[in-house]
Formats: sequence, structure tokens, C-alpha cells
Amino acid sequence: MTSRRRRALLALAGTAGLLACLSPLAVAQPGETSEPIVTTEYGKVRGTAHENATVFQGIPYAAAPTGDRRWRKPAEPQPWDGVRDATKPAPPCAQVPGELPEGSTSEDCLYLNVTAPKKDSGKPRPVVVWMHGGGFYMGTGSSYDAQRMATRGDAVVVTVNYRLGIFGFFAHPGLAGSGTFGLQDQQAALKWVRRNIAAFGGDPRNVTVAGQSAGAMSVCAQLTSPSARGLFDKAVMQSGSCGYTWRNHYHYLNEQASSIYQPVSVMRERGAQTAAQLGCEGDTQDVLRCLRDLPVDKLMPVQQYFIQPAYNTPTLPLHPEKAVKSGQFHRVPVLSGSTKEEAMAWTAVYDQGKPMSEETYRTVLKETFGDEAGKVSKRYPLQNYPTPAHAWAAIVTDDSWSCTQYRVSQELAQHVPVHHYEFADPAPPPVGPEPEIPTGAQHASELWSFFDLGGVAPPFTADQEKLSEQMIDYWTSFAASGDPNGKGGVPWPRMRPGQSAGTQQLAPGDGEIRQIDFAEAHQCSFWSHLR
Repeated sequence: MTSRRRRALLALAGTAGLLACLSPLAVAQPGETSEPIVTTEYGKVRGTAHENATVFQGIPYAAAPTGDRRWRKPAEPQPWDGVRDATKPAPPCAQVPGELPEGSTSEDCLYLNVTAPKKDSGKPRPVVVWMHGGGFYMGTGSSYDAQRMATRGDAVVVTVNYRLGIFGFFAHPGLAGSGTFGLQDQQAALKWVRRNIAAFGGDPRNVTVAGQSAGAMSVCAQLTSPSARGLFDKAVMQSGSCGYTWRNHYHYLNEQASSIYQPVSVMRERGAQTAAQLGCEGDTQDVLRCLRDLPVDKLMPVQQYFIQPAYNTPTLPLHPEKAVKSGQFHRVPVLSGSTKEEAMAWTAVYDQGKPMSEETYRTVLKETFGDEAGKVSKRYPLQNYPTPAHAWAAIVTDDSWSCTQYRVSQELAQHVPVHHYEFADPAPPPVGPEPEIPTGAQHASELWSFFDLGGVAPPFTADQEKLSEQMIDYWTSFAASGDPNGKGGVPWPRMRPGQSAGTQQLAPGDGEIRQIDFAEAHQCSFWSHLR
């Protein structure tokens, strides 16, 4: 992927004896401090008490992957004495400016955040572990304020940092763990949750791993990773799956066709070329020693060369979709879906920050599809859309996002319970600077339904507020039991393999939460034959 695509992508893994040692969430008594204190296996942490929730930020789940620990599997953090301050976010993992305006140069970033309802439940709560999106090169767990989700959903929510870009997915001949360090970090966080979450009121035997975009692709990878076995009990994938691929020109001009997961041989070759580019030569150990000695700022120019997890590795033995197709994945219930207009996030700014023009549309249609361009044009007549940007977005959304997500959901549904959805709010709050044309339910627009993003509460209408509450009810009911229907609302049937219906549309307004024929709406049969 080029740097422009990487910027565009969301510019937007215990024993009873150990659990018994962990103290429950401390509740302040009259005359005591209002700052909640919890004892983890590594030491005590002090969080922040809000009106309805307690929040603990910057808890280390692994040792800093710095110095000689760069590009090694995560190690356990060092215990600490006294009470550790957990009232402020930890540094984000190293990344260029984008989702975070200032970026980050920190490698000491393997921390997580825990949000728990303040009210005593009398029993352990379900746990949701959130893997952030950001194209595997940007983002941080602390951007997702989970108080609304935790409080309304009566769940403990954990948001996680994991190594990104060259720090998380670098590969090189002879380097153990090549291309999968970020996925290994996620598994280390899930292990920490199993061992420690009871102290925060969570149920370590009822953990849901969830994520959006790159976070969802991470979840799909964890579903097929042998080393993730036993680390979670349910999975949620939002706008990202094991099947995500794209064609030439899809999200920006001159983009090259590829897929999110790559063979480790390809990534190792890329790593060898990058090492030479950085002036590190010699035998393998000399090269790795040289690379580990480089300061962060020397690696940042090539940070985004490595944003595709590697398979044919111990962490991912198979391409994740191949593993799903062959039934080689962890048998847990799945909730999966996408937004109705995913690709509007890109086509609205396709022409140097402007919406795609008709001239550009006709050029990329022909160059992308060649002799098949007429078939695509006939299926997506330009006159049926308000702008060429909307027409191209429909093509890219259906082929690259919607139908790949649906296909994997159908494959999973042959073995486990699956609930499939489409987020279809026609006018959700924006997730970044607003372009010249409406973008509808674009990529990432459903995130407001669960989180305050970057410290900002969503400016919802009354109908959008009701939708958000219903979605939190669905998601946390699923986390509790594997069935989103536990808290009432419009019934949501599970997906049945081979049946065209079975997708829950999620949109604001009376009657707008309902079952739809997703495959028909997104022309999935057409795209399966065109491929």
C-alpha cells in the first residue's frame, strides 16, 4: 500500500487460585478517597471515578518492546510497588500524524484501559475487549471512551494498544514472529484480561473480543490463530473480515490490488529490502542488531511499509479466510457486519481532497475492470446516483467491503451462531472533516453508537440516541450470552447459511431496524461471478 492509502484508512488474546488473590473493585466509603483502587497481579492501580463508571487508564499488560525487545514476542511487565497512577492515558504506539494529529514516537506503549460500571452488580459482568482500527498503522485504545457502553450495557470494557506499522508487523528472514508482533500483543492483552479482569468486576470466563476495520481484521485473524485458543468466548467484527480485498484504483488513484493478509515470504522480502534501504547489511543477526539500534525517528519514514499481517507463520498458519472456509477456527458465536456506504469515506475526497469527478470515474472504471467495465457500468448506472463519487462508492462498498464481510459470515454460520448487521444511518455524525458531499453511513460511522471518540460526545438526534441505545443493548447482550436479543427491542434472527435474508438493518426512526436481503442489496451474486 502507498502512504496515501494508509493515511486514508480511517483518517479517521487463570486459574481459580490466582483469581482469588485479586481484590474486587474498591468502593469508596464515607470519609475515604473517591479514587478507586484495584489490585492486579502486578500491583495496585488507581483510577478515576466518574458519575456512572470507573475508568483505569494506562495499565501495562506487557513489558516495553524497546531496545533489544524490539520485534520480539511480548513479555510480562515488571511488578511495581505502591499504587500506580491509572488516571491518564498511556502513550500511543509509534505512528505518523493522522488519527492522532501529533502522531507518536513511543515504543513503550503496550497498555490497556478498563471501564467498569460504578454500580455494584452482585455478579461478574461480561467483558468486551476492543481492538481499535486505523489500518494497522495508527490509532490508540484511549481514543475510545467506553463509559456509555459499559454503563448502559452493564459490561466491563477494555481498550487495547498494540504495536503498529513497522514496529508491529515487520518481517525479515530469520526473525521469529515475523509479521505478527501486533497480533501477539493482542493475545498478550487477552491473557491479561483472563487473569486480571475479575478484580474490576468482569467475568474472566465470558470475554468477547471486538474490533472495527483493522481491529475487526485482527479479530478475524485471532479466530484462526492457534495461539489464541481459549482466550475469548465470542467475537465481533465491524467493517472488516478475513476476506477483505481491493482492486486497482478502488480507494485512491493508482492504488494496486491486494489483500490485507500477506504470505510471510512476501513480507520478509519487503523487510530485507527495507533493511538495505536503511543501511543495515551483513548476516541476519548483524542486520537485526543494526535495525534494533536505529532510533524511532529513523524508522518512521518506512513505518507504513508493514501494515499487513503475515500468514504461513506460527501465529497465522493459514490465510484466515482459507482457515475459516476449511473450518479451522475457534468455535465461538460471532456478530459481524458493515456500514451501508463504506467507501464514501474515500470517494468523497478521491480527487485531491475533492469528490470523484465524472472524468475520473470513467477513467478508473475502464482501467480497473477492462473488458468487464461494461458489465459493471450496466449494474451501476451512473445516472442512478447523485454524483460519480456515490456510484464508485457503491461499486467499492459492495465488492470490497459488504460482500466479503457477508461471505465470511456465511462461511462462519455453517459452524457457529452468527448475527449479521448493516449500519444504515443516512446522516450520522461525521468522523472527521466533512467533505463537500454527504457521505451517509460511511466507514467508521457506527463507532459513535458505542463510544465517545477522542473525548467528544456524539451530537445525536433523538432517533439516533435511541438507535445507539438499541445497538449497545444488542452488542452487550451478545457479549453476555452470544445472543443479541437478551434486552428486548426488535428481534434479530441469527443468520442461516444459504438463506438470502438474515441481516439486521440498523438505522434511526420507526421501523428502520428490520431484516433485509443484504446479498441482493449489495449485488453479491454479481461480484462472486465477476471475481
